Parts: sequence; C-alpha cells; structure tokens
Amino acid sequence: MLDLLRGAGPAGLGRAELAARTGLTPQAVSKITARLGTDGLVAEAGRAASTGGKPRTLLRLVPEARHAVGVHLDRDELRAVRVDLAGRVVAESGGPLDFGAGPDAVVEETVRTLARVCEPPGPPLLGVGVAAPGPLDHRAGVMGRVTGFPEWEGFGLREVLEGRLGVPVRVDKDTNAGAAGVAPAVALAQARQAQAQAGARAGVAGSGGGAGASVYLHFGTGLGAGLLLGGEVYRGARSAAGEFGHQVLRLDGPPCACGARGCAEVLCLGAVARGDLPEAARILGEGAANLVALLDVEQVLLGGRVVAGAPGVFLDGIRSVLALRGWGAGVLVALAEVGVAEGAAELVLGRVFGRG
Repeated sequence: MLDLLRGAGPAGLGRAELAARTGLTPQAVSKITARLGTDGLVAEAGRAASTGGKPRTLLRLVPEARHAVGVHLDRDELRAVRVDLAGRVVAESGGPLDFGAGPDAVVEETVRTLARVCEPPGPPLLGVGVAAPGPLDHRAGVMGRVTGFPEWEGFGLREVLEGRLGVPVRVDKDTNAGAAGVAPAVALAQARQAQAQAGARAGVAGSGGGAGASVYLHFGTGLGAGLLLGGEVYRGARSAAGEFGHQVLRLDGPPCACGARGCAEVLCLGAVARGDLPEAARILGEGAANLVALLDVEQVLLGGRVVAGAPGVFLDGIRSVLALRGWGAGVLVALAEVGVAEGAAELVLGRVFGRG
C-alpha cells in the first residue's frame, strides 16, 4: 500500500482504489491507512472530484516522515546521500577515497562523511545502505576477494559500521544497488503498461502480464551489471550474479585482473584508455546483447562515470549493436535516472515498500 502511494505522488489515491489494487477489503484498507496515519507516514491529499456521490478523500505518502542514507564506496571516490521516503536527495557529501588503503581507513572516512550528510539532524533514520565493489556476501555483509584489493576479503563491513553508527546497515554490490535504485521507476512503468493493456481489452480479466527482466549496466572504474528479474534484484545463491564485466568476449584477448583473458571489462577499459569511446560502447553493446538473448531483457539502463561522460556515444553504440543482433525493436536502452548512492539508500527503503 505504501508502494502504491509512493508511485501516485502528491496527488494520492483513494481508499477504494487502494482496495482494488491490493485485493484487500475496504475495511482492511481503512484500518491500515489509519495506523499509517498515526505513524505519520500517510496524510490526506485532498478530495477527488465528485461523480455524483460524496467526494472521495485522497491519501498520500508523507515523504519527510523518515529518511535513509546511501553510500557508494568506489575504488577512488566516496559519495553519500540522505534521502526521504520518495527517494529525493535532501543532503549529500563525498570526496576522494583510496579503497586500497584498507578497511580501517575506509570505515573512518565513511563515518566522517555520514556525520556531515546527517547534519542537521532530521526525521528518524531507517538505516544506511552501502554499495561496495564485489564480490561480497550481501546477507552477511562480508566482503569477498575484490579484484586488486585482496586485503578486503572476509571483512565484516556491515557489522563494523552498525557498531560505529548505531543504526541498521545493508551492504550490497554497487551494481545491485544501481539496480535497486532504478527498481521503483521500472516497477511503476510496468504497472502503468499493464493497466493500459488491461484497459484496452474489455472483458478480459487480469493485468496483462507481470514484470519482466531489466538490467542495469554500470561502467565506471570497473564494469558490472545489476539484474532485475520479476521486479526484484536478483543476486544468486552466492551473491555472485551480475559479474557482467568478466564474460569472455575474445578468447585470445588481453589478460584481465580476474585471471581470464579478453573479458568485457578489460576490453572496455582498454578502449577508454585509448580514447576510443565508440569502440568501448560497441564492446559494451555486445555484452548487453548477450544478456538480452540469455534473459529476454526488456530494458537496458546505463550508469557510471564513463557513461555519464559521453551518454550519447554509449546509448547510440549499444542500440546499434542490439539492432544488428535483431533485438533493437523490443528493448529499451536508456540512462538510469539515479546514481549508485541513491540506489544504496533504496536498499533500505525497499523494505518499507515491500521490495527486497
């Protein structure tokens, strides 16, 4: 119900519409919304236009009632944001980071940055989401053997930060956080599409289909993917899903830091180092096309600093490859609307709205 109100925005929804969309009885909706109102999460948004009877009271989410914090620990940069329940950034801070300096130094810099982003004190803080380079165990919040940074293996980042901050902490890969960040917009678009399809078929029950597959591709200091399957971030049994950058595209290609040769990541980074962004986009497009073919992906969303530096080059390059591979008509390629730090905050907010 909170997720529906979040998607409706300031205009809000009526109790009858909430009952219809959730499958709950009007009485149950009234009880739940009354409790949410007492908690300060829901308020009246005004009255809907009368259709002959008593005007309906509309309800809306109160975004300022709670806050969450998201942190992106990149290999050379830290960014933290404080967001409200609508995901809007209300404060941010950050700066250079040396991930190779080791866990202790990174934790200290993270704590200092969070102190800045949480000033002045605001509404109750739901928790802190942290996006870090993988691999890692998102359930335990323990780091794995990050390529190039073996000193991080086995470090309990979540436990240490919870002890320092005194609030719940969620830790996930940066690419999964990116996928979590775009999940609300993807879900809203799919819901609207399903409603339109249902409305176009008079007399046919159902919504016209469920959520499909979307992928978030992040190209920054490394290359990875976050997978959205059925509207949820898919992490795999070992938190290892989305190692997109280490699919081998050239068997006799240059060696990669992971131990293989010709990985998408080393090929893309090499093209960027040569100043050949169209070639980097073509390589990225080939990898994306493989994912589209494997998972029947409907949307490819792009993020990361390399993409941000030349968005048109990467959008055009990936679209061209998908078209050559026969996937151009049915796949949306677009820029992600939020960054990884915002996605890390969504790791916390998602639980409030029934995701994750």
